[in-house]
Amino acid sequence: MKLKTLDVIAAVLLVIGGLNWGLVSVAHFDLVAAIFGMRFGETSTLSSIVYALVGLAALYQAASFKAIQQRWGHESVPARAR
Repeated sequence: MKLKTLDVIAAVLLVIGGLNWGLVSVAHFDLVAAIFGMRFGETSTLSSIVYALVGLAALYQAASFKAIQQRWGHESVPARAR
């Protein structure tokens, strides 16, 4: 699997996780649980896998932030000229 593909998958998982936490906070609604036919707060093996993948995506993004920027042709924000 190409690293850019992994970058995109990780970003999508982070968006899903972020939206889910936003819904939990604002509407007391767990989208992942609902997708798997469960009520708020219930978990299953499948929902636990989704939560684990979101967590791994966050670790991946945090650990490889600089490398991801370089792969996608973005440089860090340059320091201000003095």
